[in-house]
This record gives sequence, C-alpha cells and structure tokens, in this order.
Amino acid sequence: MLLTILNSIFLLAFLAFAYVNLNDNDAWLWVPIYMVAAICCGLAIFKMYYPMVYLAAIAFYLGYAAILFFAKDGVRDWIVKYKRPSIVETMQAEKPYIEKTREFFGLLIITGALAINYFAAGGV
Repeated sequence: MLLTILNSIFLLAFLAFAYVNLNDNDAWLWVPIYMVAAICCGLAIFKMYYPMVYLAAIAFYLGYAAILFFAKDGVRDWIVKYKRPSIVETMQAEKPYIEKTREFFGLLIITGALAINYFAAGGV
C-alpha cells in the first residue's frame, strides 16, 4: 500500500515536472527524462516492474547528474565557488548555477524513485 501511494505521488510529480519543462529550450531532453520516470512509476502502481529498465535509467540519470555536478557553474561550483546560496527563492534561474543544481537534484529524486521500485521488484 505504501509503495502504491509513493508511486502515485511520484507519477503525479514527474508528470507535472515534464509539463513545466515543455516551454524550456531543453524540453527535448527533460520532458523524456521525467516521462520515463512517470511511466515507470505509473506501471509500478499496477505491480508491473521492469528492473532492467530501472537500472538503465538510473545509470543514465546518475551519469548525467555527475556531468552536472562537475560542469562549469554546476553543483560543485554552487557549493565551493558560490557558497550554496538558495536555489529556490524564485522560479527564474537568474544565476548561472541555479539551473544545473536544480536539474542535478531532480535527477537524484528520479533515481531514488526508480531505486525504490527496483528493490521492490526483487532487485539485488
């Protein structure tokens, strides 16, 4: 029951995230990223698990997160160079590090959701 509730929340959240990314310049990347996660969570609501899909998606998401972490004005710069100012004060990404840092944490959230489903499916 808890897993169904979590997947329902993730499904709705990822659909909303995909929707708000429709008008971005990089919608071609972020809408599919969120839609894959939404579909996986939606299927898990009906006990349809695909561990190999989860692993492939997790590998992609973590790889892309690593790129965002070390990129110029990425998460590492947000921590070290900019001293971790708020990234949630406004929806506009006015500073160069805001977009990459938000994207990084979005990828970690997706990874967490898919990892939960991977282990629920009996993955090791």
